[in-house]
Amino acid sequence: MKDRVELLAPAGDLEKLKMAIEYGADAIYLGGENFGLRTASKNFTIDNIKKGVIYAHERYKKVYVTLNIIPHNEDLVGLEDYIKDLHKIGVDAVIVSDPGIFSIIKRTIPEMEVHLSTQASVTNYETIMFWYDLGIRRIVLARELSLKEIKEIRERVPEDLELEAFVHGAMCMSYSGRCLISNYMTGRDANRGDCSHACRYKYNLVEEKRPGEYYPVFEDEGGTFIMNSKDLCMIEHLEELIDVGINSFKIEGRVKSSYYVATVIRSYRMALDNYYENPEKYKYNEKWLEEIKKASHRDFTKGFYYGDPGESGQLYETSSYIRNYNFLGIVLDYDEENNLATVEQRNRIFLGDEVEIFGPNEDYYTQRIEEMWNDEGEKIDVAPHAQQIIKIKTDKKVKPMSMLRMVRKDE
Repeated sequence: MKDRVELLAPAGDLEKLKMAIEYGADAIYLGGENFGLRTASKNFTIDNIKKGVIYAHERYKKVYVTLNIIPHNEDLVGLEDYIKDLHKIGVDAVIVSDPGIFSIIKRTIPEMEVHLSTQASVTNYETIMFWYDLGIRRIVLARELSLKEIKEIRERVPEDLELEAFVHGAMCMSYSGRCLISNYMTGRDANRGDCSHACRYKYNLVEEKRPGEYYPVFEDEGGTFIMNSKDLCMIEHLEELIDVGINSFKIEGRVKSSYYVATVIRSYRMALDNYYENPEKYKYNEKWLEEIKKASHRDFTKGFYYGDPGESGQLYETSSYIRNYNFLGIVLDYDEENNLATVEQRNRIFLGDEVEIFGPNEDYYTQRIEEMWNDEGEKIDVAPHAQQIIKIKTDKKVKPMSMLRMVRKDE
């Protein structure tokens, strides 16, 4: 059997890195405090990158660090030392989009593995061969490619050139995320990691001789969020993604919660494991998508994989997320003798709540909270404090890093 596809997960901090690995990721991509495109996430200090690499390597997983800004002169200050630090702590690869940053890396640590970011907007095999001849061995494809185009690329590039593609998460309305709207609207540079998501604002039209008269902008009768994309979701089509020769399935979401990361990675892990058990008899299971929908999401699209999505890829009514479940807490420990789970609370939990508990490689089960104690051993009716440590009785044994969620109550 050919090598298995890599499941590549985002991590905005050390907790999310651990969650992604425990819930089935083969590799993690993350950003440091500089040079990456997600300043909205907490990001990693060098010390935490080191801790993350150790945690990952002990479990035979990989860590890639983003250096994919489109830099101005001042953005290059300190880059050589940063690259040396990443190499010293054992980072498996760095992700770049800019030729200048690539040159500095190769001049500083020639042997460092470099992946080319989707920000480089690679859409054809000639561009890939240009970068291949310079030493790149993995390309993160532009999100605007179809399955047909990817298949043709795969047939025309060397076997040792890996193709990575986004399969799940938020989409950008601008080509491969190279956008100036944020700069214009808020002064925040999306290409240097500080996107304000101005494409998701609600816009109206104003005619210069009628100041104060606002007219809605319609592409159809649905609404005015004309640049607001749906979220990508390809879990129903993993066979086709594998068949065209994609080597790494990338999940978007470094600013998302630990709960989101665990939920989405878990579904894709279950689907991929099911596929590799018997590829000829593989059959998509609807429960994988049902589980994904229990995390915060927008309506889903298949992006450009089957051609230009047109209006079907946009959300005209609202830029809000769909949130049908609340993330309640993470299991820290379990006392088998007394059937007690120690939980770090993330949303209020009340006595009598019906919660779902799920963990890595396990289906969820429903549990009513019949008894609950605070960290001083006192019985309580509610856990209202952020990250409060509580104990609950469970009907089944639960593993550390399992999660509690509950259907959202009507407000």
